[in-house]
Amino acid sequence: MGWGFVWLMVVLKIPIGLLLWLVWWAVRQEPDDAAGEAPRGDGGSKVPQQRDPRHPHSPLPRRPRDRGPHGDPLLPPPPRTRTLVARSRMREH
Repeated sequence: MGWGFVWLMVVLKIPIGLLLWLVWWAVRQEPDDAAGEAPRGDGGSKVPQQRDPRHPHSPLPRRPRDRGPHGDPLLPPPPRTRTLVARSRMREH
């Protein structure tokens, strides 16, 4: 039990102690009040937000894309594949 024990049990606990002190300090901190300004409980301005006319919203949901210039039918699903179940061979002694 030499320097390794001291390193693990004392020196590595310093950041944990500093973190606990920081949390303690933040909990005891007084809230900042704006000087000369009344507290507002409405959460912001009462002016309704305007929609940006440059970016109109399209109606949802959108139609699916056409498959070509002549409205080709949908592609067929891929062929189904079966997995091979491998059986072990019986070794006779």
